Amino acid sequence: MPAASHRGTLKLLLGYAVGVGKTCRMLEEAQGLKQQGVDVVIGYFEPHGRKDTIEKTRGLETIPRRKLQYRGSAFEEMDTESILARRPQVCVVDEFAHTNVPGSERAKRWEDVHVLLDSGINVLTNMNVQHLESLNDTVWQFTGVRVRETIPDWVVKQADEVVMVDLLPQALLNRLKRGAVYPEHKAQQALENFFKEPNLVALRELALRQAAHEIDIRHEPPAGPGIQRADSAADRTSSPLSAARPSDRLLIHITGDPSTAALIRRGRRVADFLHAECYAVFVHTVSDFDHLPAPERQTVEKHLNFARNLQIETRVLQGEQVAQALVEFARRHGITQIFLLRPRPTTWPVMLGRNLVQKVVDLARDMQVTIVAERRRG
Repeated sequence: MPAASHRGTLKLLLGYAVGVGKTCRMLEEAQGLKQQGVDVVIGYFEPHGRKDTIEKTRGLETIPRRKLQYRGSAFEEMDTESILARRPQVCVVDEFAHTNVPGSERAKRWEDVHVLLDSGINVLTNMNVQHLESLNDTVWQFTGVRVRETIPDWVVKQADEVVMVDLLPQALLNRLKRGAVYPEHKAQQALENFFKEPNLVALRELALRQAAHEIDIRHEPPAGPGIQRADSAADRTSSPLSAARPSDRLLIHITGDPSTAALIRRGRRVADFLHAECYAVFVHTVSDFDHLPAPERQTVEKHLNFARNLQIETRVLQGEQVAQALVEFARRHGITQIFLLRPRPTTWPVMLGRNLVQKVVDLARDMQVTIVAERRRG
């Protein structure tokens, strides 16, 4: 990772589960950089009691953590200010998706990393694919676990390099069974829950597909930094969306329905694979947005803020006919795909919702209309 003259470079090691070797790979690269004469420090490292991993930090300078108090308990976080004062060429940062304790300068570790990058410090970090925001619903669907610590897709997209660190699921299970990942009592619990082999196989497939996508976007002209992987299987994985038109533009219809968050994630992920612009649009029929019932207004604002966090441009429109307002906006902005939420059959406005969907389909005959059903675990 060469030193940057202005903004630092970000190298991200991507895995699919704890124990595949991301941290070890990161520390091995750090040791290699040090041997080449690069000024490298560890900004944050979480040992998890693994002796072989701790051994790989030997000889590397570690920046002491910042100590904080929260609700009577002591916590430690990465000391970003001390790293900025030290100004190394490369900083190693473990657990990119971590949420900082309340009272920290920034809410997320990835935000701390961006501060380092803005100061010209190169960063080597890691994360698992299930922490990617757009995959949150997919991961919940097949594992039953709702991942709470997520990273917006645009943050990963901005990485200069993405490296997949791979390990076959059976090999990872063997590591778990012999206590190389968790202590024996915790390993058994993990094997009976999140680390079931079907879950690991599905997560690995997601990681391989994501790696293939990162390859695609980094190998488009002009050629930029590539992606390296520990397993060449990712080369065999391609997205059917990769041949999309460069002029694609997506519109996501925002409502007060709780499932709108999943619709936003779906639209964002499709937009990323299509390399398309994306809009999130809410249409109200009252005279002013502030005149909406408070619960609906608060939910809509939450969804709009969520879309903005994923770098989706948001708009609030007023119109007597929601379908007509949506389609007119779509035509003005060259929209090619509209994403709508399928109305729930158990809610009283279901006929109104079906009417909206049908009206949009009728009015937007020259656009693709995608109707997304609420996801439920089978």
